[in-house]
Amino acid sequence: MTKQIWLNLPVKDVAKSKAFFSKIGFSFNEQHDTPSSTCMLVGDGKFVVMLFEELLFASFSQNKLTDTQASSEILISIDAESTEEVDQLADKVKEAGGNVFGLPGESQGWMYGCGFADLDGHRWNVLYMDFSKMPK
Repeated sequence: MTKQIWLNLPVKDVAKSKAFFSKIGFSFNEQHDTPSSTCMLVGDGKFVVMLFEELLFASFSQNKLTDTQASSEILISIDAESTEEVDQLADKVKEAGGNVFGLPGESQGWMYGCGFADLDGHRWNVLYMDFSKMPK
């Protein structure tokens, strides 16, 4: 059936979004770059996140865009290899112009994470999970 899943996100300015995500450590498949879209790669499995200019995104989604300042359409969660990586990413997000809405901290005794919004208000959750401390 399915070999891969891609996440598509609308953005106001593809170049600015690409610069933001580059600053916080993401890579891109330059073969899929156009003025109205870019292909971001996440993690070892190279999960694809396509960033599309809002009008192009609306044309193929055939739906009204969510106002990310007033509501959330999705929470994108990514893993971290350590608590230090969570802290470093939070710092990079601030330096790149993003909004850390959930400061780095422990949760439920076995997770450590933070939440941030990118330049377009899409919300991301970064977690380090220590499964040895997870309640049975």
